[in-house]
Amino acid sequence: MKNKISITIDIKTLNKVDSIVDNVYIRNRSQAIEHLIDNALGENRTAVILSGGDIEKLRISDNDYRPTANVKNSTIIGLAIKKLRENGFKNILIVAQKVILNKIFELFGDGSSEGVKISYIEEKHSRGTAYSLGLLRGKIKTNFLVAYGDIIFTKINIDELWKDHLKHNAVSTLVLTTSSKPSEKGTLTMEGSKILKFTQKPKKSDIYLVFSPIFVAEPDIFNYFGDSLEENIFPELAEKGLLNGHMSSEKEIHIHKKEDLKKI
Repeated sequence: MKNKISITIDIKTLNKVDSIVDNVYIRNRSQAIEHLIDNALGENRTAVILSGGDIEKLRISDNDYRPTANVKNSTIIGLAIKKLRENGFKNILIVAQKVILNKIFELFGDGSSEGVKISYIEEKHSRGTAYSLGLLRGKIKTNFLVAYGDIIFTKINIDELWKDHLKHNAVSTLVLTTSSKPSEKGTLTMEGSKILKFTQKPKKSDIYLVFSPIFVAEPDIFNYFGDSLEENIFPELAEKGLLNGHMSSEKEIHIHKKEDLKKI
């Protein structure tokens, strides 16, 4: 939703605003002002870490889980928090079941020691990624970034992802990479930056462009319903022309079992 306003601005400043209009991504003065304000407010960006799901599937050892597994003198979620803070995401919401939230809280508390504010949202039932994200309905009023809690994404340029999303009219912008095993991920077809079709884990596919579990979304995403982002929400957004993609030359690292940590 947009509101029309009237402002008074210095002519030299206005000329600088007009200078970023490229008639491609930023088509007019209003979009230029929005773009500059969004970047200026970047210090208060909001990010979500989704760590929900079947608690036993998230178990990586007798006493630990994927998000809190130790790696590189830190933890999986510790690396995520550091990466987010370095890119201006100071408001972080973590969705997980109670046992995992307790472990994360023991490590980071309210986040002040890491220079961020952490909010904890308990998932009492495991139904899917969209269900987990839906627990934040009404809690987020601006665009936000989402990363899954069992990946390492320190090499991915999330600031460029953020800026790319701001330039286009989409409900969500997904990070895209390539994979030699597309049947294990969500595959998609594109035209320009627009995702035309999203298919989760196809049995057979000759499409090697896949979704990495990081994306930016508008609060409008909460107006779409289903248990799974990959099986319900993203396919619907693609069909309606509301899903964009951002190509990344770097890839995330998935941590599914203890052996995966040894490969890092």
